[in-house]
Amino acid sequence: MGPLNVPTPANMADEELNIFRQSVGRFLDEHAPPRKFEQWRKDGVVERDLWRAAGAAGLLGLSTSVDYGGVGGDFRHETILMEELGRRGIEGWGISLHNAIILPYIETFGSEEQKKKWLPKLASGELVSAIAMTEPGAGSDLQGVRTTAKRVGNQYAITGAKTFISNGQTANLIVVVAKTDPTKGAKGISLIVVETDEVEGFRRGRNLDKVGLEAADTSELFFDDVHVPTVNLLGAEEGRGFYQLMEKLPQERLVIAVQCMAMIEHALSVTLDYVKERKAFGRTLLENQTVQFELAECKTEATVARVFVDHCVAQLLANKLDGPTASMAKYWVSELLGKIVDACLQLHGGYGYMDEFPIARMFKDARVARIYGGTTEIMKLLIARTL
Repeated sequence: MGPLNVPTPANMADEELNIFRQSVGRFLDEHAPPRKFEQWRKDGVVERDLWRAAGAAGLLGLSTSVDYGGVGGDFRHETILMEELGRRGIEGWGISLHNAIILPYIETFGSEEQKKKWLPKLASGELVSAIAMTEPGAGSDLQGVRTTAKRVGNQYAITGAKTFISNGQTANLIVVVAKTDPTKGAKGISLIVVETDEVEGFRRGRNLDKVGLEAADTSELFFDDVHVPTVNLLGAEEGRGFYQLMEKLPQERLVIAVQCMAMIEHALSVTLDYVKERKAFGRTLLENQTVQFELAECKTEATVARVFVDHCVAQLLANKLDGPTASMAKYWVSELLGKIVDACLQLHGGYGYMDEFPIARMFKDARVARIYGGTTEIMKLLIARTL
């Protein structure tokens, strides 16, 4: 039982989902125990075998149609996976990026041929995906992308550099955001799929050294006149990339909110365990009223966030989640995560600053949530447009 007392939403009260949650927990306990995850943090990457094992266990392609090798579930299954990862402190494995962000691009916008070619391999773990948006000179402003994809006969020649790419050292299928017509601004952006094992001119740069999420392989990628067939264009025509990205961003931002919510609950859980055991001045920390008040505030705000996230998941399942609401969830819950993790670390005292304690690792891991997927400032701008 978690630290919050929020009733299970009606859309999650399903025996099949309970069985699925148990199977996810068993898989993670067997294949990603703490000792292994600590090694992946040191290595800066989750081992490739975990991806294959996840595919064999039916944890890849969770919401992808069975017609294309997926499990045929929906966003509830993605949510359960994210929650079970969060409850175990497994942060940085890009499985939800793969499942709930990139595969939907291919299933929604890909041709029948593309879906049959790529989705079964992505669901099995033979292919691991990444999406290459951010560049050294272009982050939130996607119109500033400088990577180009010039049409040469029946091929695109892709040239450019990307950075901060999750799954960057592992991925062998990358959705590249590129300008097919640099003169048209946003209307000149397209999404083009690169299978890295089948091209020349593709290079992986260094695995970037980050403040947190050490197990995540976040990388620089270089495309030096990389040629791919024109059939690798996602969508029926060029110049639709910006609109495709905008259509899928609400789900991406909700994914981040769900992940942040799971970490909030994990932070509260480990902190409650600590303050119930740790003694000072002859009594446990939890018997101190100051500690009680701090945790009461954290629990209250976390409960509000939990209810809002559950609401947003229900909206997404009903195809009613709009961009501004998703932006509210991403902004509010990521900011709250930083606040609660900081408060929980303080309650650990000096031990909270020690890297072997989970709360210290969460303190580092939480920081980027206010940046990736759209910064807090961008989220507020999008929300303000509805006023």
